[in-house]
Order: sequence, then structure tokens, then C-alpha cells
Amino acid sequence: MAHYLLQVSYAANAVKAMVANPQNREDAVRKVVESMGGKLHAFYFALGEFDVVIIAEFPDNVSAAAVALATSATGALSKFETTVLMTPAEGVDAMRKAKTGAYSPPA
Repeated sequence: MAHYLLQVSYAANAVKAMVANPQNREDAVRKVVESMGGKLHAFYFALGEFDVVIIAEFPDNVSAAAVALATSATGALSKFETTVLMTPAEGVDAMRKAKTGAYSPPA
């Protein structure tokens, strides 16, 4: 399974609900991740552009996208970004494979 970085911002109505009723959202995230065949590795509330940062594994891109769609469809999120992550070994493999690439830059 591949690892993914999920970065989420809550919509104003969701922030209002959490201030009125403080809650740990990790279990809700774990439930939706697992419902798509994934595994939650890390969940953090964050400061800055995103309110939540998540590291999860999914069997494929379709499953990762399904989580983004399922959660975004509720209207509770204002932003959801997904980044596919590579292990260091995969990064080195990509560098090696890049040597064989035949690309001609614009002239």
C-alpha cells in the first residue's frame, strides 16, 4: 500500500461546531480511512494553512480519492489536498530510472 499526506481545512460551520462542542476528530478520520481499505498512521491538528494533517496508507489512488470525496461532500471542509508519498528507496529508484528518460527540452 502507498502512503499519502492528507491536508485538510475545516469550513467555518465545522469550526463553529467544534468550538461549541470540542472533540477529537481522529476516530472519525480513522473510520473513513479504514472504510476505504486504508490505515491511519498519524493525525494532527495544525496551525497555519491547514487545520489537520494526516498520514495514511491506501491500497490505491482511487481509495485515497474516495476519502477526499466522501469527506468533502459533507460540506465540513473548505480545502482537502492529497499528496502521494514515496519511501527513500522509491525516491532513489525514481532517480535511477530518470537516467534512462529521453526528454528533449524546448529549444
